[in-house]
Amino acid sequence: MTEKLGATTTTDQVLASVDLHGKRILVTGVSAGLGVETARALAARGANVIGAARDLKKAQQATVEAQREATAAGGSIELIELDLASLASVRACADKLLAQGQPLDVIIANAGVMATPFGKTADGFETQFGTNHLGHFVFVNRVASLIRPGGRVVMLASSGHRFADVDLNDPNFEHTPYDPFVAYGRAKTANILFAVAFDQRHKARGVRAAAVHPGGIMTELARHMDQGQMTAMLENINSQLASEGKGPFQFKTVPQGAATSVWTAAVAAADEVGGKYCENCHVSEIVADDVVITPISEGVRRYALDTDHAAALWRKSEEMVGESF
Repeated sequence: MTEKLGATTTTDQVLASVDLHGKRILVTGVSAGLGVETARALAARGANVIGAARDLKKAQQATVEAQREATAAGGSIELIELDLASLASVRACADKLLAQGQPLDVIIANAGVMATPFGKTADGFETQFGTNHLGHFVFVNRVASLIRPGGRVVMLASSGHRFADVDLNDPNFEHTPYDPFVAYGRAKTANILFAVAFDQRHKARGVRAAAVHPGGIMTELARHMDQGQMTAMLENINSQLASEGKGPFQFKTVPQGAATSVWTAAVAAADEVGGKYCENCHVSEIVADDVVITPISEGVRRYALDTDHAAALWRKSEEMVGESF
């Protein structure tokens, strides 16, 4: 497309001139919000989408219109069960895909939770780190052999990675007071570092990985935040924007929020996005760890792209899940 891409670009605008017939794309979290829109947009361009979801009944209901649009365009959406908070479910889903043996062109790791109360996954991991990072870590690595040369992995991260770096000494908050947003920051930093490490390991065979920030969107992701928390956060953001002479914050629509995912997966050049963090349909600038920036400013912290740090997280993740890749 010739028009400039940015924060208000939608999925359909990104994919306007893209033909995805013959492409097989797996998207996690296809039961609401960004996951459904990502699957819809790709299948509407002819892709065969495998939508993974914890609740298949909910996913079936959420994708009814997307299924119709896909069929009309010569694409498809098939659903598969995947609970990222259970490694037994993760491994069963991966084993099913491996048994089918059909290659994948793209994996978009879209599913996740945000700012949850303290809890643990079925395997005893802190909920956000275990679901957002470790579940995807095992799943993507287990099915990596299915990804065709030239394929991509897209990890849904967030500007929330700036809340906190990963803590490899205490990933489950066993010795640290729990804070929902610190935990979210750790998990989203882990998503970026996983993309960095996966890209390093697979780029020689033409498979690249990147992380994306979709932007601020009102979806089910915020279901653990009460109205008071949301109001206080928006007041803080708008106060900072006003001090910079800017207007109030505007949430993105869901199609605008999913645009960077599909841009990174199907439009951007591989060498442009491989090992990078993207937002608003472009690669983001690196911001030094000690630079103060507003919550909605663009930029990725240096610690989230550090290759040695990514390798250390990979080793720690293997230790935690009891599996080497």
